[in-house]
Amino acid sequence: MSDLGTADPLLRVLRDGQPRTRAELIELSGLARSTVTGRIEALLATGLVVPSGEAASTGGRPPARFRFNPTARLVLAADVGATHLSVALTDLTGAILDRSTTPLAIAEGPEVVLDAVAAAGQALLRAAGRSVADLAGTGVGLPGPVEHSTGRPNHPPIMPGWDSYDVVGRLSRTLPGPVLVDNDVNIMALGEHATAYPDVEHLLFVKVATGIGAGVISGGRLHRGARGAAGDIGHIQAPGHTEVCRCGNTGCLEAIASAAALAAKLGVETSQDIVDLVRAGNTEATTAVRQAGREIGTVLAAAVSLLNPSVIVVGGSLAQAGDSLLAGLRETVYARSLPLATTHLHVVPSQAGPDAALLGAATLVLTHSALS
Repeated sequence: MSDLGTADPLLRVLRDGQPRTRAELIELSGLARSTVTGRIEALLATGLVVPSGEAASTGGRPPARFRFNPTARLVLAADVGATHLSVALTDLTGAILDRSTTPLAIAEGPEVVLDAVAAAGQALLRAAGRSVADLAGTGVGLPGPVEHSTGRPNHPPIMPGWDSYDVVGRLSRTLPGPVLVDNDVNIMALGEHATAYPDVEHLLFVKVATGIGAGVISGGRLHRGARGAAGDIGHIQAPGHTEVCRCGNTGCLEAIASAAALAAKLGVETSQDIVDLVRAGNTEATTAVRQAGREIGTVLAAAVSLLNPSVIVVGGSLAQAGDSLLAGLRETVYARSLPLATTHLHVVPSQAGPDAALLGAATLVLTHSALS
């Protein structure tokens, strides 16, 4: 069992926040009385469970109640973007307690960026009056392909110097507990699913930002594929296009519909510049974003036919442009997919928004022991 102990049957019962007596824990867990008594004592010693008053007496001494203590340990969550670093502390329910965001280019290289992750995490811990000894683990999202089993980036196109770099080893030097690494879109899919759609079995999270990618939730769990490359829709060829992509191929969806591609077309620099133009009513920008949605929708229509999700969530910086992107995307998804696949399909903006990656990075840690 990991330090978190999320595989513990009593913690699984208590993590809903409801205080319970020994008798209730015996009934709900199916464990023997002696086992429950022993586990409660062990969990009280770790601080993961604390006393929570007494239940009403039915005769004799009122029974003691116990509850989960979500602040017994903390989780460090890091969202490493192409041009920014966001770091947060969460409790053991995944609720964000504090955060920081700073400009930082991924092209600075792994040593600079990962040192910044560790430093930002330590600063948040100090501000909270806690130490690295209180960490249950660290989750990290990176803007490129990651071999999940090792946490090493795999030929990431916008991350010079990162290929096969030992991210886990570097962070483990200063941050105790497991260090778990995945690509940013998978992390965002986890965050959105855990916080907004926990009961949805089949969901696609589509990130439209500097790059384009998708996180695939299938059967209620994240689907990474054989090597962690599942959902890389940004490098599927868009019909009728031959633009050169930064990956070296031509006609990739990312080369025509990403924020980077639109910024070059509109003569601006960032995703936020595009969003500002759309919000200001700029016709050229609005038309370009809607057409980008159509192009993305054409590729997603194939994914809808293949995976049959019930929800497609659209996030990322370009999604902040409002209805234009979603309108174009819906237009082609519904037109090009069979009615059986789209009758109950919802195409919606992200509810977690900018927090999706941080929430997902925390979820990665919180579910680690239960999945391992």
